[in-house]
Amino acid sequence: MAKEKIPVYDIANLAARTDRPAFLPGLSVEFMIESFGPYLGRQSPHLHHPHRHSFYHLVCFTRGKGSHNIDFTQFPVRSGQIYFMIPGQVHSWNFAGQPSGYVINFSESFLKNFLLNPTYLEKFSFFSGNAADSVVQMGRPVQERVLALLEEMLARYRDKSDIDLLRAELVQLFLLVQSSVVARIKNEAPVVTQKQQVLGSFRKLLEQHYREKRLPSEYAAMLYMTPNHLNTLSRDILGRSAGEVIRDRILLEAKRLLTNAGMTGSEIAYELNFQDNSYFNRFFKKYEGVTPEEFRRQHRVVQA
Repeated sequence: MAKEKIPVYDIANLAARTDRPAFLPGLSVEFMIESFGPYLGRQSPHLHHPHRHSFYHLVCFTRGKGSHNIDFTQFPVRSGQIYFMIPGQVHSWNFAGQPSGYVINFSESFLKNFLLNPTYLEKFSFFSGNAADSVVQMGRPVQERVLALLEEMLARYRDKSDIDLLRAELVQLFLLVQSSVVARIKNEAPVVTQKQQVLGSFRKLLEQHYREKRLPSEYAAMLYMTPNHLNTLSRDILGRSAGEVIRDRILLEAKRLLTNAGMTGSEIAYELNFQDNSYFNRFFKKYEGVTPEEFRRQHRVVQA
């Protein structure tokens, strides 16, 4: 009997469809870099449907049209665009024609032993897990440097060159793109840099506690500020109150869990700390306009 399911791909799933090189035993399932056209040609039948990754994933477009969807938010494909995803986010593609560029997939373990700081990747805004921060439109100078670096990494991967140089180049890529993000923020709103840092702390706390803490006052207390101050900061930067940010994070996790065919509505309600399934259903429909099961049907992937 057919069932609704959203696939979860790991690097081994994807690597099995290509004759990729391996640097060292086991490394082939920790890192992949490839030109996007050939990659898309092999993965296309699978990855046009909603799916999850168990690894970090980025794509840099040099040409293309259409759209890609990250955590149920749609983004147009543009030349010079690079997007990043962390494990667990839901993703799909809908391209018009044949896009080109580069794709990198890497596991958490690929950089874990290389970096002394285990939370190093958290410093990059595009790895926040927030879809709006995941997509970066690079300016021309940064774009040229990033493309040259990607080409160098691709050649190193194919030639089975020094693996630590490849790791260092990957971190360099992150730093280049982050510099583009920081420059844009400074040009657009130089006075909000400190507020951005405080908001980043709020979001980190939210990631840790959204299941059990629902009130802005709880997060304000952890940030040593008043709820009014937190709300004002959130509205200034995001255009939404802190309460709305908290609500949206709960809704996002509900959507992610609803793509898991193995979980019932009651189990999801329990996972997200709702009093019961009825309360969860009312909450979800109030803010999404459809019931949880209607949302699940709209985003299902049918497999035999």
